[in-house]
Amino acid sequence: MSGLRLRNKTAIVTGGAGGIGRAIAQRFAQEGSFVHVLDVAEDAARAVVQEIERHGGKAAAHRCDVSEQSNVEALFQKLSGGKPFQILVNNAGVSHIGKLETTSEREFDQIFSVNVKGIYNCMRAAVETLKANGGGAIVNMASMAATAGLADRFAYSMSKGAVVAMTLSVARDYLPYRIRCNCISPARIHTAFVDGYLKKNYPGREQEMFQVLSQAQPMGRMGQPEEVAALALYLCSDEAGFITGVDYPIDGGFFNLHG
Repeated sequence: MSGLRLRNKTAIVTGGAGGIGRAIAQRFAQEGSFVHVLDVAEDAARAVVQEIERHGGKAAAHRCDVSEQSNVEALFQKLSGGKPFQILVNNAGVSHIGKLETTSEREFDQIFSVNVKGIYNCMRAAVETLKANGGGAIVNMASMAATAGLADRFAYSMSKGAVVAMTLSVARDYLPYRIRCNCISPARIHTAFVDGYLKKNYPGREQEMFQVLSQAQPMGRMGQPEEVAALALYLCSDEAGFITGVDYPIDGGFFNLHG
């Protein structure tokens, strides 16, 4: 273990089976937190828990479809009946490529149900427990797409803009209950989604296009999931006790230094 900045705390991480969520779950466990790893891919969530336990951490895996309110409420009620949780990281989300006219109603609804309704469901299910326990920290995963106007990301950008708005609203409404709510807006982070995107759209040219995407960031590389996890750790720790209602970019200079 390292500094144990989350000693004696319990965290819920949605979408914790891979990518950024996996990195957050692992980092939180390293810092002393018991981590509930939630994901629709239960086997993958169990694998993350096994990794955490091999390194001396404590965690549990749960299948959860964040878009289904009854599923979320039942699980959160079960979790609140054990060791109370103080931290919620809403990382579960799906991506989409397409502009307005190429986005079908079905695709739009799917993006909304996971990326927007999913976060609403989880915050709504968690807030009574956080209020009863004297407060806590919520971190929502937004994106630079919320504010940067990226090409071919219509529905995804819509959903992440809603995440920022929900974050600010919850931060304001729950100030009296000592519930802090912030969001993180990454630029391009190197996850399995990027690799899958390149394999699907640029077969045989994956490495070439990986470099092109990397160089699109002013720092000349993509971010790493562990870097996002470090920021999530800070925002959920007591060190960030004076921070709420903030959308934190982690973008390699993309937003302010682009071009």
